Amino acid sequence: MSFPISRYLHIKQAWAPAFSSNGRFLTFLANITGTPQAWRIPLDYAATQPPWPEQLTFDADRVLHVSHSPARDTNLLLYAQDIGGNENAQLVLLNPDTGTEAYLSAGYENSMHIPGRWAANGRSFLFAANRRHPALFDLYLQPIDGPAQLIWEHEQTGYLRQATFSPDGKKVALIRVGRSFAHDLLEIDLATGTARQLNQPDEPARFTDIAYSPDGRFLYVNTDRQSEYLHIERLELLTGDWESLVHPNWDIETMRLAPNGRYLAYTINQDGHSQLELIDFALSTSRAAPLPHTTPGVIGWYDGYLTFSPDSSRLAFSYTTATQTSDIYIWHVDIREDQLYPVTRSTHGGIPPASFIPPELIHYPTFDNRHIPAWYYRPRHATPPWPAIVMVHGGPESQFRPYFHFLVQYFLQHGYAILAPNVRGSTGYGKQYSHLDDVEKRMDAVADLAHAAQWLHTRPEIDPERIAVYGGSYGGFMVLSALANYPHLWAAGVDIVGISNFVTFLENTSDYRRAHRESEYGSLATHRDFLESISPLHHVDKISAPLMVIHGANDPRVPLSEAEQLVNALRARQVPVEFLVFDDEGHGIAKLKNKLVAYPAIVSFLDTHLRSRR
Repeated sequence: MSFPISRYLHIKQAWAPAFSSNGRFLTFLANITGTPQAWRIPLDYAATQPPWPEQLTFDADRVLHVSHSPARDTNLLLYAQDIGGNENAQLVLLNPDTGTEAYLSAGYENSMHIPGRWAANGRSFLFAANRRHPALFDLYLQPIDGPAQLIWEHEQTGYLRQATFSPDGKKVALIRVGRSFAHDLLEIDLATGTARQLNQPDEPARFTDIAYSPDGRFLYVNTDRQSEYLHIERLELLTGDWESLVHPNWDIETMRLAPNGRYLAYTINQDGHSQLELIDFALSTSRAAPLPHTTPGVIGWYDGYLTFSPDSSRLAFSYTTATQTSDIYIWHVDIREDQLYPVTRSTHGGIPPASFIPPELIHYPTFDNRHIPAWYYRPRHATPPWPAIVMVHGGPESQFRPYFHFLVQYFLQHGYAILAPNVRGSTGYGKQYSHLDDVEKRMDAVADLAHAAQWLHTRPEIDPERIAVYGGSYGGFMVLSALANYPHLWAAGVDIVGISNFVTFLENTSDYRRAHRESEYGSLATHRDFLESISPLHHVDKISAPLMVIHGANDPRVPLSEAEQLVNALRARQVPVEFLVFDDEGHGIAKLKNKLVAYPAIVSFLDTHLRSRR
């Protein structure tokens, strides 16, 4: 049975779990209303079905973060929310029992606020913000009953994340993200305001998660320091000695230390699928978690969250597969129990889940004899030869993974094949692979994309005259560059919030992001001529395939001007281009009302240019 795209757009998701201080409730984010809002559910582990959750926030704009104060005598909830997709997250303190809210960042609506961790007493929390200068993030302490206090001024570009109190409350550890693969691990003495760097400045590394041991002697760190892959190390803060704890030949995506220090939970990204494992320090054992579906999936597809209950006995996480939307589960980690409890049961829009189709992991050859990993989806009931869509992820430091993707499933049900490659530069396959597209090697990734289409040409079930390329953000650049450099391969393209000119993009992106992005793409000072030479805007004379362009007017990452200048240049050359701008969106489309406009338009566009060519 065929369902319209609107039904797929009503498939719901739940993610970002957070336990209340007494462990009796779980708060999470869900798009039940069409825009991500905060919800909570009472935890009854004897229930046979999850109860319907209670909605806590009711705004038109999306909620980005939720966390509970750990104080037992209060039930306060912190949430962060931006306006119209501008990513300038504002902080709000909510009492779910009374419904009262306190706006903590009033007067700083043009600043971005990045929530950190709560103090142990639950009376204050940390956050980073660029209130003083758009490019500089400082560290603040926010009491629940007073104004924010600036506790550390930061004079280097880049944002601050994972700000975490030491157990005695005297120090704060945090991660400074100045460049994409060169982070800094810092510890700030709150009494003196001085910061010391815990990693070697001349050893570029990523740091994704940190946690103090309960006694404050150690810092647990997920990092690719001196390694090809992200792995867990333990740093002794007094001596500076590092000890490797978990080091698989895949990236560890995220980790979380239980409040009592007994358990360390982490997820491994094995060829795109997630494995959840747990170290029990008390028993000196490790074991894998039971997962809710037999089909391998992805944990924390949107947020990477792992969250322990206050008593350390349970672990909450979101989980999705290619054929199952994202829901939240709680694992009772005690070895005597070792049970999995479903917290949410999100709707699939009335579409039978049995109709959804999982992908096959394939590897196709490219120009330098490397084999590129890709997910290949085949329609189940359509008669070949099929039209195909090559889907390109953004980033480029990202990875297409087998999570539930409503648009993929819609196209499969309507006779399209999908190929989603992880071209060079993607994460998840080691540090070396992720650097294969840096600066002057940028176009090698575009060549990988062309070879994805060429691989489809070898498939007898694919119509080589009906292949489109689709991508967003950096993936939008890939779409435009593929259309310009390999025009004979493509029947159409869809560019969502994409980069058309690296120079104007770097000149106009948010101030705090510029240095971060220059480390990947090249700097304006050193590589301007090269960046101009590879920018699709300067090669529009080679683009002949019809193109759809979609952008948010409030995009802080890739400004709307990137789309406008491209569309103007294409229309001047009479290339068929459709252009949609959403005034209340930013870097992507978050609101259901806008998705109900954008995605039917995408479907109509591709049907027109791929189905009609048969």
